[in-house]
Amino acid sequence: MIEKFLNEQQDPKAVEKVYSRLVELLPPGEDTMYIATQKKPLVNLLPDCIVITNRRVLFFSPANLGLSLKFVDFVWKDIADVNMKEEIIGSVFTIKTVQGAEMSVDYLPKVQGRKLYQFSQECRENERKREELHKVQNTPYNPFNPFETQAPSQQTFAPPVAPTPPPAPAPAPAPEPVVEQKPDELTEKLKKLKLLFDNGLISQEEYNQKKLELLSEL
Repeated sequence: MIEKFLNEQQDPKAVEKVYSRLVELLPPGEDTMYIATQKKPLVNLLPDCIVITNRRVLFFSPANLGLSLKFVDFVWKDIADVNMKEEIIGSVFTIKTVQGAEMSVDYLPKVQGRKLYQFSQECRENERKREELHKVQNTPYNPFNPFETQAPSQQTFAPPVAPTPPPAPAPAPAPEPVVEQKPDELTEKLKKLKLLFDNGLISQEEYNQKKLELLSEL
């Protein structure tokens, strides 16, 4: 599984250790796109690593003499700038957050630094497109509750005009269309909710919560 991350002079042992942690950390739908490893001059013991996923960037550092790994991560929507600087020996990859925090790793092979920058720009562009999509969808309705616009459909059942005084026969047909249409409406709502989750527009927690709300209407 890690062979695809060993094409640009990455340290195999460091990649294997980081990848095993990623398997435990990343939720479904979050994919590892690139892993870069530090290559210090002379002695390259316990190198730092950088991981790019479609949702965030993670910085891994060995701890306890290499027996464990510590990491810090930043989601793409919180990253204000990405920079890669090539030096005489290797390159430096740096990210800056919208809150002003800064994180960097030096002594990265230049080819890895370029790849990190390339994948980071791609992920930031995808995040920008997702934000624009949210804005567009927010115009007619809330993307986290996309079914609000369907509520008026239940108001189309106007009370029938009956010339006779007894109102009892009139309400009888009204409950039938509601019972027949609700499963169809619920199915459509669940499909749209699943589509939002598959496109990464809502989180797993938001998906589960909204799904429970819809099923409770049965």
